[in-house]
Amino acid sequence: MTQPAAAPTVQRVDAKHRYEIQVDGKTAGLTAYRDRDDQRVFYHTEIDDAFAGQGLASILVQQALTDVRESGKRIVPVCPYVAKFLKKHEEFADITDPVTPEVLQWLDAERQH
Repeated sequence: MTQPAAAPTVQRVDAKHRYEIQVDGKTAGLTAYRDRDDQRVFYHTEIDDAFAGQGLASILVQQALTDVRESGKRIVPVCPYVAKFLKKHEEFADITDPVTPEVLQWLDAERQH
């Protein structure tokens, strides 16, 4: 008989500029960001293939965006998954900023460091 999987946990890892989702002590995925003034710019989300199909990306992004709200920042959804998530979850609309050419240019420069 197998043990039920522990509930996934999400943590912000500031040193790596990302939120990670852990399942049974293993990192199952991440959503990466960079901070730009009061904005948290999300640019990439991925879930390891071994954990696909469990709804982990949704849990990860939900908790990451809740953390952004609690920290008083705003969301910029460059990542297509985060953008899609926000279309379905209007409770974050009040803290979401549009993706602009300036943000994309800034993000490119920021990621080259």
